[in-house]
Amino acid sequence: MLNATYEPLSVVSVRRAVVLLLKDKAEMVEATRARLRAENLSMPVPSVIRLVAYVRLPHRMALPVSRRTILARDNFTCQYCGGSPGRAQLTVDHVVPSSRGGASTWENVVTACLACNQRKGNRTPEEAGMPLLAPPGRPRYVALVMLRQGRAAESWMKYMY
Repeated sequence: MLNATYEPLSVVSVRRAVVLLLKDKAEMVEATRARLRAENLSMPVPSVIRLVAYVRLPHRMALPVSRRTILARDNFTCQYCGGSPGRAQLTVDHVVPSSRGGASTWENVVTACLACNQRKGNRTPEEAGMPLLAPPGRPRYVALVMLRQGRAAESWMKYMY
């Protein structure tokens, strides 16, 4: 579910999305190929909805810097080689190594596969000749982290980054 400004707010069930659509409190932005059918109504199953009225959030939810949230932010992809070897083969790497004063902050940790993490070692990406695919930063969304699987539907990606 997106705010009126297209910012992700949360993940809601299909049932909740349909209720919001039928009450004209939201509009459908993306839909799946499947359809919902009733006696007098047929509509596509919503995948992304946008609220018609802006919802003011009193405060931003602070996300902890953890292995789970870092992997989710980086979409379970190595930020050096672009590979997706699987959750068990991924590590969290400090861009500026901890031994050199690098902190465990959103701006200094990225997802790396075991091979790239070992190859980079105790060096910065520049020293190792391994540029990052994307600069690390604090995520501006909560929806991806709220997902139990840590994966989102492909149609959601353009609204999360």
